[in-house]
Amino acid sequence: MMGRQFGWCVVLWVVLASTTVSSFAQPNEFPFDGELILDARAMPGSKRIPNMDIAADGKIALEMWCNRVDGQVVVAGDTITVMTGSPTDRPGPPERARGDAELIEALSAVTNWRREGDFVRLIGPKTLRFRVPTN
Repeated sequence: MMGRQFGWCVVLWVVLASTTVSSFAQPNEFPFDGELILDARAMPGSKRIPNMDIAADGKIALEMWCNRVDGQVVVAGDTITVMTGSPTDRPGPPERARGDAELIEALSAVTNWRREGDFVRLIGPKTLRFRVPTN
């Protein structure tokens, strides 16, 4: 009787452990229909950090250090292409405008992506790391 109870306890523990682990595991799918926040610090004199809203159809709205740009992402497996239009022309300090240009250039050159828990890494000549908000 005691051995049988122990056996059921082990089975129950395995089922609960696997359910708990799978419920916390992040899917290995690109986070369409959500937001990505660049893993970077705000520039001096600003609280703004670039973020990208990605629609279910791949359309993006990228708010950068100073400006905003719309575009499109195309994902196939672990490959990704990011295409952007012309950014807005908001006034801002030269270092933020330079940061915007560098971000657009880096995004335009990414070729692959990888999900790492609550982060998405966009891989190219310059790798960009974005946080996926969990709230």
